[in-house]
Amino acid sequence: MTYDVLRKIIGGILLVSLIALGFSKPVQEYLQVPANITLFEGQQLDIAKAEAVSAGLSIDNTSVSLKEDNHSISLHAKEIGKNEMLLELAGFPIKKVDVNVLKDFKVIPGGQSIGVKLNTVGVLVVGHHQVNTAEGKASPGETAGIKIGDIITEINGTKIEKMSDVAPFVQEAGKSGNPLQIIVSRESGKVKTELTPLKENGEETYKLGLYIRDSAAGIGTMTFYHPESKKYGALGHVISDMDTKKPIVVEDGQIVRSTVTSIEKGSNGNPGEKLARFSSDKEIIGNIVRNSPFGIFGELNRDMKNGIFDKPMPIALSHQVKEGAAQILTVVDNDEVQLFDIEIVSTIPQKFPATKGMVIKVTDQKLLDKTGGIVQGMSGSPIIQDGRIIGAVTHVFVNDPTSGYGVHIEWMLNEAGIDIYEKAEEKAS
Repeated sequence: MTYDVLRKIIGGILLVSLIALGFSKPVQEYLQVPANITLFEGQQLDIAKAEAVSAGLSIDNTSVSLKEDNHSISLHAKEIGKNEMLLELAGFPIKKVDVNVLKDFKVIPGGQSIGVKLNTVGVLVVGHHQVNTAEGKASPGETAGIKIGDIITEINGTKIEKMSDVAPFVQEAGKSGNPLQIIVSRESGKVKTELTPLKENGEETYKLGLYIRDSAAGIGTMTFYHPESKKYGALGHVISDMDTKKPIVVEDGQIVRSTVTSIEKGSNGNPGEKLARFSSDKEIIGNIVRNSPFGIFGELNRDMKNGIFDKPMPIALSHQVKEGAAQILTVVDNDEVQLFDIEIVSTIPQKFPATKGMVIKVTDQKLLDKTGGIVQGMSGSPIIQDGRIIGAVTHVFVNDPTSGYGVHIEWMLNEAGIDIYEKAEEKAS
């Protein structure tokens, strides 16, 4: 046998061995390691590996330490900073992984039932009304091109903040016959129009032919509270007007404590609901400055306790959430926050903010017996996994009330104006 033939045989054996090794489960898991890993100070990440796999750090600093044995690689985040982990297979470099260590960050989980009152920017148009005049029925607002969902922000050059601001202009214009100069805000931008109020037959008052509203109220669940900044997040989804189905543009708002009085149990095709009342003292515990697809946000004027987890708890980023067992904090009776078992059915390691990051399923029989699963008013209930806050309940599946969506806590913190990356970037620069 010649040397060339022998070399080819040995090369073929090595190639087949490498290919076979590449298809082994530990190596497959190893190759699926993301190109970027973010950890918090003190956190450890274990990665399964095959014997032919090795890893090393390319930068000599104190941000990360690495240990490995025949079966795993362990990354331990020690302090804020960045590093690179180089992965090799049988001596061949196959992947570079950027490792970013963030300052240890904690928030206090919520679970409390809260009452929500939103004050809109201007007054919201929620319907058209036919005015019964001597000449017949007509809607001045509809004739003026004002649409449901529009927000009246200005009349005759004066800013409109609440419903009581509108009436004097309407009566004056009706008596003088001069049309109102109205500015409305809608998704496409601001629109100017003229509207002439009409007199209702048999009455002395003039009307716009519009149904309007200047505030909205409801209940939800507190998700988190950040003691250092006093900022909070709740609900996990946007508050939309019940009539127009459009997000409410918030001028300001308040949250108060609420008490759950009863539960309308959910069933297939019929989502249930928490029935609650604002606490009797109606004492304002915080403001609302933002109503976004990820929930409502503002600042609390006092600490809030749930009686279960009242100390700051670490969070998990979207790529750190895993399928499997988890728990939620929520209220189903009076003011008592309780812990219930759920399952993370699927999770998406999102690189950019998105509202539907997890699919969850209620597995706790006590909660199923009480509510049938996820009900309205439960939105915002914090989700806990392995001692970390990972997100909040957002929506229920209409045809399966035991299941629904969750949003990652990472994006709610971002919407609250809490930048968990800021300090790491400052040090890196």
